Amino acid sequence: MLEELKAEVCQGNLELPRHGLVTWTSGNLSARDPSTGLVVIKPSGMRHDGMTPDDMVVVNIEGKIIEGVRGPSSDTASHLYVYRRHDDIRSIVHTHSTFATAWAATGQDIPCSLTAVADEFGGPVPCAGYAHIGTEQVMRFIDQCPAVLLRKHGVFTVGASIEKALKAAVMVEDVARTLAYATMIGDISSLPQSEIDANHDRYINRYGTAAASTGVTS
Repeated sequence: MLEELKAEVCQGNLELPRHGLVTWTSGNLSARDPSTGLVVIKPSGMRHDGMTPDDMVVVNIEGKIIEGVRGPSSDTASHLYVYRRHDDIRSIVHTHSTFATAWAATGQDIPCSLTAVADEFGGPVPCAGYAHIGTEQVMRFIDQCPAVLLRKHGVFTVGASIEKALKAAVMVEDVARTLAYATMIGDISSLPQSEIDANHDRYINRYGTAAASTGVTS
């Protein structure tokens, strides 16, 4: 069942090590089928480089295994918690990517000190408190940002598609790395809110469009 979605979820999981976001068996990506509400997710404890679409696990929104020979990811409860509360989210990524998780280890938000942070996230990337799997800590910040750090754990990103959730995971690691290096050079400060808003609006509404490429702003 859901053969096309299983192939897409498998491919999405294979992208995680290619972008340096996971090691060995860590991390996972899931996606929800909008017509059935079923969720396809990476199996627990399996290395990414050996996975095939047939290894993906299908669960319902309560976590019952519908199809799969392996157990689902140990983070499945967290994925399902978010899906149950946000109909517009179609994919979730969880990683322990090095630099973003370093910010999570210290319990700090990633500050909006770069236009790249403003563009992609519309403000700082929030760090939620430490929480057990499946609790509300991640959900508290999903409305304000597609990426959330979970203190002393790692990173969750969400999107309306697999590509968007993956992009958020790649971008949050990129800005986390840059700002970690920046703190070694000197103090960093956030952009003014007016600049954050202006950059995010441009990126969301005009970046990459024909109007943007010709200099038309309305």
